[in-house]
Amino acid sequence: MTKPSNTRGWLAPTLLGAAAALGASALYAVAKTREAEHRHPPIGRFMTVDGVRLHYLERGRGEPLVLIHGNGTMIQDFLVSGIVEDLATRYRVILIDRPGYGYSERPRALWTPRAHATLFEKALRRLGVTQAVVLGHSWGSLVAVALALQAPQLVRSLVLASGYYYPTLRADVMLFSPPAIPVLGDVMRYTVSPAISRLILPGLIKAMFAPAPVPERFDEEFPKDLMLRPSQLRASAEDAALMTPVTVELQEHYRDLKLPVVIIAGADDQVADVGRQSERLHRELPQSALIVVPGLGHMIHHLAPEQVVRAVDQASERPRARAA
Repeated sequence: MTKPSNTRGWLAPTLLGAAAALGASALYAVAKTREAEHRHPPIGRFMTVDGVRLHYLERGRGEPLVLIHGNGTMIQDFLVSGIVEDLATRYRVILIDRPGYGYSERPRALWTPRAHATLFEKALRRLGVTQAVVLGHSWGSLVAVALALQAPQLVRSLVLASGYYYPTLRADVMLFSPPAIPVLGDVMRYTVSPAISRLILPGLIKAMFAPAPVPERFDEEFPKDLMLRPSQLRASAEDAALMTPVTVELQEHYRDLKLPVVIIAGADDQVADVGRQSERLHRELPQSALIVVPGLGHMIHHLAPEQVVRAVDQASERPRARAA
């Protein structure tokens, strides 16, 4: 006679323990989210476009200038860098939290650069902008390019900073994409992902600035806690998962850009290889200008703010290319 299995003896307590741990993690994530939002409330205004509530901020007067942030960050990224203070003396600077970041909502949808661009175009029209210089950093550079392709009369010139334009194999895509998976990702974002992200965030930030050190102002003023909210973790994971696929489509249209383009990057960018990305795009766009700053990494607007400001001025002053 076989002995009765002891599986039931340990399975139920194990499942109950796991459920309790997940529940505690979810409560912790919600509590930390509320704490972060209490500490860092919205700093701008809100508008709703196509059912999406967007958080935006305006500074200064003059020619409209739109700044589009990268993956994982929010409009404070530009504010903390110091470039907004300078640019606002002669431009109407418009900063919009991309969907899912900061205090902008992100409904369930496929948020490609073109989807972002459609939303941004309508938001800018709502703000009375008929023509603007557009600066995109990192993932935001894809949105800037998509906006210029879809609304060529709206975008007068482009500044593309530390951009990623051509598909490559990227380990970080596999590493950071799981929270974007439906159902499983939802569980992760409210349980293990915030805790893991909190542990690895200092190293990720360090890599973004490498080989330069993280500036003291960024370390002290940037609201890093907002990056760890489940909603923003989902947005960041979705953008990471889409980064390579969307460039497959967009790269077929770069030559359609008939406007002034200034490309700027750090020569030692460890996130987006300059030779494979910025320099290649420059070769494909004969009318573009390329600025490569020696010894600097991905967060070029923090590390070389004067050069980025000059790139904006250069883009604003350059004449538009004639259509072929």
